[in-house]
Amino acid sequence: MKNTKYLLICMALAFFGCDDAIEIDQPGRLDAGSAFQTVSDLNLGLLGLYNEFDTTPEIQFNAVFTDELAVGFDSGGQGIGNGEYGFILNPNSAAPIAAWVNYNDAINVANRILEASENIAPEGDYNDILGQTYALRAFAYFQLISYFSPDYSDDSALATILYDFVPTPDQELPRSTNGEVFALINDDLDRAEDLLTVQSDATFVSQDFVTALRARMAAYRGNYAQAGTFASELLDKYPLANREQFKNMFLDEDNTEIIFKLERTINDDYDGQGSTGSGFAGGWAGANFAFVNATIEGSPYFEIGRSLFNLMEEEDVRYEVNLEPTSIVSPDYTNSDDFQNEDILIVGKYPGNEKPLLNDLKVFRIAEMLFINAESLVDAGDLTGAAELIKELRDARYGTPQPLPSYANSQEAFNDILNERRIELAFEGHRWKDLKRLGATAGQSIQRDPLDCAINDACSLDPTDYRFTMPIPIVELSANPNIQQNPGY
Repeated sequence: MKNTKYLLICMALAFFGCDDAIEIDQPGRLDAGSAFQTVSDLNLGLLGLYNEFDTTPEIQFNAVFTDELAVGFDSGGQGIGNGEYGFILNPNSAAPIAAWVNYNDAINVANRILEASENIAPEGDYNDILGQTYALRAFAYFQLISYFSPDYSDDSALATILYDFVPTPDQELPRSTNGEVFALINDDLDRAEDLLTVQSDATFVSQDFVTALRARMAAYRGNYAQAGTFASELLDKYPLANREQFKNMFLDEDNTEIIFKLERTINDDYDGQGSTGSGFAGGWAGANFAFVNATIEGSPYFEIGRSLFNLMEEEDVRYEVNLEPTSIVSPDYTNSDDFQNEDILIVGKYPGNEKPLLNDLKVFRIAEMLFINAESLVDAGDLTGAAELIKELRDARYGTPQPLPSYANSQEAFNDILNERRIELAFEGHRWKDLKRLGATAGQSIQRDPLDCAINDACSLDPTDYRFTMPIPIVELSANPNIQQNPGY
């Protein structure tokens, strides 16, 4: 998608919801019938829909709010002033506003494409365009549930606003339940499967994207029989990357185990320094951690958290990928006289490809499917089967056979899987959600190293805390009297 992805037609369809996240009929904007008149127009709209998706704010929030990061030696207060590093989360916080607006924005664009398609004669790529649109709308709704639903497994819990149409400005819609939103997601995925053709490009939605989303969604909901089936289907199709492929994956030079990613390139809408240290983020993914480049000379304002770093071993290729080579590792950091300047752990996962800090955003990887399958085996009581999968991953990452883990019970198994996810998926936007859904079961919480949290005493947060659900943001509360806030806010 390095060509027509960012055409002006996309701007005509964009909606930002500063006053109301569903108010979209603003003066001077094209209606769907005027903007879309041919299948070619629908394709341009689809490219604009892809452009609505950006996971850099999620990468920032999941890393800063949890125990993935520590304040860097070159910090000027980024991420501290807005409170996320101190576990402060409220309706005015940047992260929930970004998630609510961005994903509702995508839903709105998808609804406009689907509405307009009803008046266009099917030809060419018509069905595939609609299939991708349905799948992307389903993904946007799932992302909203991930952040704003208090309990993924409870169908009666409130989720987000449900609308599969283009609403009028005077509509003030309430939140629907998980059950209602999941029903729409499943309907959209069913339609997508019927319409999509097989695609090999990891930057476009395919049947495998649909299966991966079904697997993740089932795991989040605790429907592990389904989750295991979907994950296994993909594990039969995608190999784990070897060590060299793994390193090249994060240089955007290898897609061996990537099911879907968001491509980022020079001169696209995300080529630039985003809102540093803020839940709004955006821009280069690596700019979530550093100002200039991913080296010790690149002005890093966030570094790898010591509690995460202590889980990694030098023989593991993930150590090499997560830790940038110019880092300074203190072997006795707990007794350091100048910890912040003698122990500098630079985040190396987004070094940049076409330019520093600019990398593609990995959304679905086969390693995640392996973890989901392992979770499903633990849920079914097959602890040995789960251990064999974790060993398979470690064998690939270390490049040599590793010991088979031994789990005395399901809590030990879930804890080990959660630790492995923490290493494997570090800085990819998973940690907060992983703790939300698995933390209590695994006996694990946010746990920063004491030296990393000495700055504010925000060292630990239990996964049952209300802040593992985002608040409905002020931009919606102020304009919609029918919206209900989440507990605790």
